[in-house]
Amino acid sequence: MTDMDPSVGPRPPGAGVDRRRLLFGILPAAALLAAGCGGSGSDERGARADSDERGGRGNRPGDGSPLALVYNGPQGCSGCAPSVADLLRRAPQPFRVTYVGPGTGVPLTADALADAQLYVQPGGGADLERTWRDLRGSANAVRDWVRGGGSYLGLCFGAYLAGRNPGFDLLPGDTDGYIDLPDTTIHHQRDTVVPVTWRDKKRHMYFQDGPAFLLDEDADADVLATYPNGSAAVVVAPYGKGRVGVSGPHPEADRSWYAEKGLRNPDGVRFDLAHELVGATAGRR
Repeated sequence: MTDMDPSVGPRPPGAGVDRRRLLFGILPAAALLAAGCGGSGSDERGARADSDERGGRGNRPGDGSPLALVYNGPQGCSGCAPSVADLLRRAPQPFRVTYVGPGTGVPLTADALADAQLYVQPGGGADLERTWRDLRGSANAVRDWVRGGGSYLGLCFGAYLAGRNPGFDLLPGDTDGYIDLPDTTIHHQRDTVVPVTWRDKKRHMYFQDGPAFLLDEDADADVLATYPNGSAAVVVAPYGKGRVGVSGPHPEADRSWYAEKGLRNPDGVRFDLAHELVGATAGRR
């Protein structure tokens, strides 16, 4: 696959109530299911994942490639985990991919993580409380593994889960929904395209109610991209000997995501930002 498909600072003043708490603490059940990072993705890709990925079939770009675990539990979007798996298998430095989580046959445990270089918590969820019930028993194993040198990549919903209450508490700060910030430029939960500044260059990314990152003052973190209001959109930070990479937008979104929602990316559908994020998160130290 080619890259084309054929300022760390204090918390922004006036940041709103943590969106993750809103998702399960205030909203009624019907609204709860509609809220959050409900990223797009094709059913065909999800079906392919069921047939090819479970049990490790069809996921080996090379025996010497590092292993990535991708969570594919009951999280909401059938195509989100497979999009990440495709991205990782076809990356400039490819990964072998194994799905973990309820229903995959591979539980998320210390033993499963031991052989992996990267763990990905993808987007697609709508109910943080329910997903956290599935993940809570694995939280200490994930934290210990990252602290010991592993790499956690969280995309949209998975980026919320890198925060706290509920979450793995891996960030030097916390998260809030970008649409909830007082100076946000997006005021709805629909799928859209958001402009970002990625290392001083204007780019565009697929977005659906993803988080902004409210970093502690003097946090040890690299902000790769910011939203139009200056809040952090993509961050990589150390955690012990490991690294944590998080993105509010979806750098893994492929052409089918845009087509399904009738969206257009002015940059074209490219994966260079995703590859840079994966490299910054999981690069050899």
